[in-house]
Amino acid sequence: MVESFFDKKTECLTIKIKGRFDYSCHKTFKEAFTAFNAVKYYEVNLAEVTYLDSSALGMLLLLRDHAGGEKAVIRLVHVNGVVIDTLKIANFHRLFDITE
Repeated sequence: MVESFFDKKTECLTIKIKGRFDYSCHKTFKEAFTAFNAVKYYEVNLAEVTYLDSSALGMLLLLRDHAGGEKAVIRLVHVNGVVIDTLKIANFHRLFDITE
């Protein structure tokens, strides 16, 4: 499940994912980050993610491209052990700010 919240004051879009982060989330994840225009910062909350696959990695890359590529400010927050291991194996710590 994907939920999103845009804070107009900080211009930060928070996307929270619960359960499996896989292809079944593709449509709602993409809608979450394309629904707002005035976003300067993105935060993806992965605290409740129980599973992450290669399609989830692809969706994070789509978000990064949408947000401006190398200039994008995207934080992956509350990342649990299994998820952080997958992100590090894929070298995503070089593309995103990741915090546990």
